Amino acid sequence: MTAFTPTTTEEVREVVAWAAGEGAPLEVLGHGTKRDIGRPIQSEHALDLSRLGGITLYEPNELVLGARAGTPIAEIEALLGEHGQQLAFEPMDYRPLLGGGNASGGTLGGVVAANVSGPRRLKAGAARDHVLGIHAVSGRGEAFKSGGRVVKNVTGYDLSKGLAGSWGTLAVLTDIVVKVLPAAETEVTLALRGLLDDAATAAMAAALGSSGEVSAAAHLPQGISGTMLGGMLGDESATLLRLEGFGPSVAYRADLLKGLFPQARIDEIDADRSRAIWREVRDCVPFADGTDKPVWRVSVAPSEGHRLALALRMQAPAMVFYDWQGGLIWIRMEGGDPEADLLRALIRSHGGGHATLVRASPSMRAAVGPFEPQEGALAALSARLKAQFDPNGILNPGRMAGA
Repeated sequence: MTAFTPTTTEEVREVVAWAAGEGAPLEVLGHGTKRDIGRPIQSEHALDLSRLGGITLYEPNELVLGARAGTPIAEIEALLGEHGQQLAFEPMDYRPLLGGGNASGGTLGGVVAANVSGPRRLKAGAARDHVLGIHAVSGRGEAFKSGGRVVKNVTGYDLSKGLAGSWGTLAVLTDIVVKVLPAAETEVTLALRGLLDDAATAAMAAALGSSGEVSAAAHLPQGISGTMLGGMLGDESATLLRLEGFGPSVAYRADLLKGLFPQARIDEIDADRSRAIWREVRDCVPFADGTDKPVWRVSVAPSEGHRLALALRMQAPAMVFYDWQGGLIWIRMEGGDPEADLLRALIRSHGGGHATLVRASPSMRAAVGPFEPQEGALAALSARLKAQFDPNGILNPGRMAGA
């Protein structure tokens, strides 16, 4: 495979223009941490953006940061940490689950292209909600930009929203400006012990509906909780509620939440262990077992998550845990079969949602559509976007359905 490693936007444009003219497919990647998500790409050429790095703008007082697409997330988070700030959408690191990739983790471009988020998604949104502006190169080899560097920026259609979640199939991101937010002074996590999935769903809903300002809510069923923090949680199920902010506020809200569940057994997890456990929830560490057992990431209405999981386990062996108040289900299929048709039928019968096959063998990823199939008007819209941005189909061809 020939790897192109541009260091400037113009070099990116030249490579893509050449590929468009030659009809030569390109695999677009940064550090490769999400390379194994989606169908395997058949390409003799790779557009490696790992050398297109560097922070180009940082104004802490304005809560704005700009960087080139190949800039490591670790580098950005280190700089923000020095100023008491953060990427509020808490981007997931796929390395524990998938292995491989660069030792410094993913890149800003990869995070935006995959629209990555973590446990704070239910409060802060996903990556697309924090993008202020982008520069990119379309599959035609044409450079363009959208948005700017301020939160209130009215410049027409927000292309950054369309490119987020397109997995590099529409355009190659080269520069990105994001909003950042102050990091919490401290945090604490309350763990309600011994709840079954339905009771845990009700408890998370009550906590999110209170004035406790919960920033993350997850449920680790029995058998999953014992894999967290090196077993420090014990094997009993744990329903996790995270509180962030100033110390006195966190303490007050923790007492308020404890009052909501007077009959519950509650463990209070201190700030350091709280940060560690939410990193493990974010990065799907319970299923980072070194195998290629299929792992699904399923998004449904929070009230339906535990019902869907129960229906699935009645028909196929599976392990599950829940994030986003129960609206995000991580599923590992224990039988080795992705059970894609069964899972997607259950999603339709439980109010709808979408599923992504995050981990599987290359042969399974080729045979099973890893991304949720699109139908009707949505499929037609996606086809029109692809025709406008990448008419020759040279960018990450086949990674997504119809891409």
